[in-house]
Amino acid sequence: MKFLFKDNVAAVVCALPFIIGFFAFLVVPMGLSLYYSFTDFNILSPPSWIGLDNYERMWNDRRFWSSMRATFYFALTSVPLRLIFALAVAMLLLKASKMIAVYRALYYLPSILGGSVAVAVLWGRMFSANGTVNSVLEIFGLNRNIAWIGNTTWAIWTLILLAVWQFGSSMLIFLASLKQIPDTFYEASSIDGAGKVRQFFSVTLPLLTPTIFFNLVMQMINGFLAFTQAFLITGGGPVDTTMFFSLYMYMQVFTFGNAGYASAMAWAMLLLIGFMTFILFATKRFWVYDGGYV
Repeated sequence: MKFLFKDNVAAVVCALPFIIGFFAFLVVPMGLSLYYSFTDFNILSPPSWIGLDNYERMWNDRRFWSSMRATFYFALTSVPLRLIFALAVAMLLLKASKMIAVYRALYYLPSILGGSVAVAVLWGRMFSANGTVNSVLEIFGLNRNIAWIGNTTWAIWTLILLAVWQFGSSMLIFLASLKQIPDTFYEASSIDGAGKVRQFFSVTLPLLTPTIFFNLVMQMINGFLAFTQAFLITGGGPVDTTMFFSLYMYMQVFTFGNAGYASAMAWAMLLLIGFMTFILFATKRFWVYDGGYV
């Protein structure tokens, strides 16, 4: 019993930093945020209880719905494109090569740098009226001096391209899964007369569906929480076309001082992400193959 007690004490001591951090930086802030969502709170003065007024305000807030529309457009466009691009690159890197390790590192590099302030600023300069993109188009006689980040049609696509460029993490996961598919499956399908295209759709893609599902869930959550790109490159403009939900929530706190309203928005986003994740898991049984090797 004495040794068992000592082991339990040692386990608690080792887990204590995580337990303290979990409650101090997650449970307590979430509880405070939930409380503030029912209050009128501007950080500088004590919160006052107003019930469901913040949630009613969201329902009637035009910019709230505009931010939701921009966020959905960004997430539902950038995530599929990123996964398609990541899978295509993973298929190319599957081939043996002496430089394969270098190629993997180079393709993963954008995922490390993509969320940085420096890359966001550089990306904004590239797509400015006098930026690199227009200079390259001018070489081919296609330049129309478009101010990409100032155009209501193209501004959000500059952010989508940046998100797609950060495909490295999904690519590595796809690559690891592709290596787990037994070669015997391809040998059997080739004996039956299946070509490369047929093998991809009949063997590779079905066995990759669990990995596709995992990447889809994780990247969809990240897509709905996008903030840095819009904050640094477009500032939410032009005409709120890139006013993502997280950016609008940030502005409510640090620009307008409405911390209570922003807390209500945060819980609305939590419910939205939970609902979208629930839909993905509810439809999983219709298209995800769970009986394979991947």
